[in-house]
Amino acid sequence: MKASVFVGTSLDGFIARVDGALDFLPPGGGEPHGYDEFMATVDALVIGRNTYETVLAFDPWPYGKKRVFVLTTGTLAAAPPGAIVEPMSGDPNDIVSQLSSRGIGHIYVDGGITIQQFLQAGLIQRLIVTRVPVLIGSGIPLFGPLQQDVALKHVATRQYASGLVQSEYDIA
Repeated sequence: MKASVFVGTSLDGFIARVDGALDFLPPGGGEPHGYDEFMATVDALVIGRNTYETVLAFDPWPYGKKRVFVLTTGTLAAAPPGAIVEPMSGDPNDIVSQLSSRGIGHIYVDGGITIQQFLQAGLIQRLIVTRVPVLIGSGIPLFGPLQQDVALKHVATRQYASGLVQSEYDIA
């Protein structure tokens, strides 16, 4: 199974403010920067509970008809009409195994802790990081402590008129 990350960060590497706010990101995601094309390649999403609770407030639901697996051991708030959401628990290797056995070939991993756990487990193959031209000083970091270096192979870097800079890497 292929696992990819597509995420926006402040220039100083934060995916959200300390309180989870995303107000530093461009409204509506800003100008087109490959998200729709990326989503077309994805079979399902694996997100953390905090990310799920954050995106519940988005209008419209950002994942369309894609299956969304929310990592939690508790009860989830109701999904919006038409959203396909399922709770799931286990370590990243268990999650990948369960989803693979269900015929899912490519997952989009999202949410700070979830990304960090899947990266530490060696399960991410592709990283697409879009940097927003703003420094916020503190917040939830995209990357946390690692037990060892993660070597990356640069695939491409794109810049956009708004100042967004997107870099794509394969895990070497």
